[in-house]
Amino acid sequence: MFIQTEETPNPATLKFLPGRVVMERGTADFDGAEKAARSPLAESLFRIDGVARIFLGSDFITVTKTDEKDWPVLKPQILGLIMEHFSSNRPVILSDDSAAAADDEDDEIVAQIKELLETRVRPAVAQDGGDIIFHAFEDGVVYLHMQGSCSGCPSSTATLKMGIENMLRHYVPEVIEVRPV
Repeated sequence: MFIQTEETPNPATLKFLPGRVVMERGTADFDGAEKAARSPLAESLFRIDGVARIFLGSDFITVTKTDEKDWPVLKPQILGLIMEHFSSNRPVILSDDSAAAADDEDDEIVAQIKELLETRVRPAVAQDGGDIIFHAFEDGVVYLHMQGSCSGCPSSTATLKMGIENMLRHYVPEVIEVRPV
């Protein structure tokens, strides 16, 4: 098994590509070991000293490190653990709580916002090892939650304001602003 790695815009986060499906549906974001109980892979990764956050995408894993550790020390440990996990055929997630059910009560504006996020934004954000989740639309403001390498990334505010906000305002005139949750 060959696992590729890619840098992300967030210097504290690396994207690991195991060359196979990681998550069948949805994504999973764990910002601490205590929250990783439903993922044997995330639980194992949090045992490595210096791992601060784990994000699981469709075909990638992003790992965010603490400031005290350096990638040359952490990267080989993480690669070995990911390889061992997939070689043993253990599940990545025990139960898929993140499966998003379609809300029948979504109005037309919210449906249009979600469609734009799904088709235009999420694929680009996933390339950088992250994800973006729609949270709410209230009084012209779209609230989004950044996950994975996007969480805490120095350029995430610029991505939200210049990229996503401008695009949503162009296609959905009711959108005035985009804010992080």
